[in-house]
Amino acid sequence: MCYRVAMDVTKQFRVKPGERVRLSDWDPGETLGMDREECERRLAENTEAIGRLQHRLYAEHKRSVLVVLQAMDAAGKDSTVRHVLRDVNPQGVLVTSFKRPTSNELAHDFLWRIHRRTPRRGHIRVFNRSHYEDVLVVRVESLVPKEVWSRRYDAINDFERNLCESGTEIVKIYLNISPERQREKLVRRLTDPDRAWKFEPADFETRKKWAHYMEAYEDAISRCSTDNAPWFIVPTNRKWFRLFTISQILRDTLERMDPQLPPLKIEPEAAMRLLDGID
Repeated sequence: MCYRVAMDVTKQFRVKPGERVRLSDWDPGETLGMDREECERRLAENTEAIGRLQHRLYAEHKRSVLVVLQAMDAAGKDSTVRHVLRDVNPQGVLVTSFKRPTSNELAHDFLWRIHRRTPRRGHIRVFNRSHYEDVLVVRVESLVPKEVWSRRYDAINDFERNLCESGTEIVKIYLNISPERQREKLVRRLTDPDRAWKFEPADFETRKKWAHYMEAYEDAISRCSTDNAPWFIVPTNRKWFRLFTISQILRDTLERMDPQLPPLKIEPEAAMRLLDGID
């Protein structure tokens, strides 16, 4: 029973176009009845499959994949990249982390810096935070007026539709963590010398505005989950379920794309004759 549910995990957490999202309806502790052992086994299978499919995508050199990761602090975006993409060839995968815009970036439209980093044909590109910061942080922190950020949802949908029509599959994942679980992880980060460097005083201010960020995320996900560029709300309180779920979503996406190896440029027999001639 659990195995069949796991195979349908992509549909379980996909936001339907036009659906009004209330994050309080999505349980961050959900596991679909699966246990850690099963999820870790399935994760290993999925990462191996993702590695094979990424090799074919790179060789095909016609399409690409963009994975967007959005979440509150300490939800596990970095560890998701490390674990889910552990079996891919690094030359075909790039990760971009969007920070505060530079003065040069601010001199352009808000999507300028994003479009410059979209994936090349044959590549998987991961956005660790993304263009959605311009309807999340910008909104909550009142960095621009409402009449500015409220128009950006349509601009984002147009931008993503253009990418899809150009051959880029888009997978957008919100790592749904509870405030209680986030607090546990922030405390661990503060007390662990290997992780404390990640902590910034601004993290406290962001946490104070949790309700405002949830409202901003609800609007962004509701207004920008489309057939071509769907949002997935992934339960994140249990790391092992989060990693399995995201790996399943990415594997399903690549299998649906079904990238094909290009035809041989030279028959093996002819190549062998040439090699024999050189030797």
